[in-house]
Amino acid sequence: MGEPKFSRPKFDTPSHPWKASRIEEEHGIKAQHGLKNMREIWKAKSELRRYRRQAMRLIGMVDTTEGHGKREMEDLLASLNNKGLISSDAILDDILSLGTEDILNRRLQAQVYYKGLATTIKQARQLVNHGIICIGDQKVTIPSYPVSRDEEEQIRYHPSSELNNPEHPIRKAIEGRKEMAEYNVEEVDPEATPEFAEEVKNAAEQAPSVDDGGEQ
Repeated sequence: MGEPKFSRPKFDTPSHPWKASRIEEEHGIKAQHGLKNMREIWKAKSELRRYRRQAMRLIGMVDTTEGHGKREMEDLLASLNNKGLISSDAILDDILSLGTEDILNRRLQAQVYYKGLATTIKQARQLVNHGIICIGDQKVTIPSYPVSRDEEEQIRYHPSSELNNPEHPIRKAIEGRKEMAEYNVEEVDPEATPEFAEEVKNAAEQAPSVDDGGEQ
């Protein structure tokens, strides 16, 4: 059973630690998604592997049109649809076509970036970490939080955050960087700007925490 105080890892590490092609691929994913370390990629790969394994087992069953097999297939498809990974009319074969980046794109950090609340993926992580982002009325400070399909439209700045003011310097900076991106002008990474980091920190201090914890 193991020691109760030490939980077992919920993800698999690479079988070969020094495979050049894998390392190069993971470094590219890490940079593209603004991840903190490789463990976040390994967790996504392990989650995807579980979905594929279940889908392949159901595909190999003799009959999934009735009984327990049908219910398990419908539950799996409904679950992945609710998580935003597949469409409502998807089939089991569509699960096998999912990739690691499909899992990473459902993270709160990525969704904040896609919603236009941040101009870079690294800035999105910074806003989440500092408690600027909430889902509904609930502040979430976990960049890896998986956003469901129902929660997508509820992502916004925290109500008590000064970032809700369009005239706030950070909001103006975000809008300015969006315009610069439209004209293919080279952007300066906000995370690398001490002034921006200080403004985000000050704004976060004025937002009372509703919920905190988890992976930073």
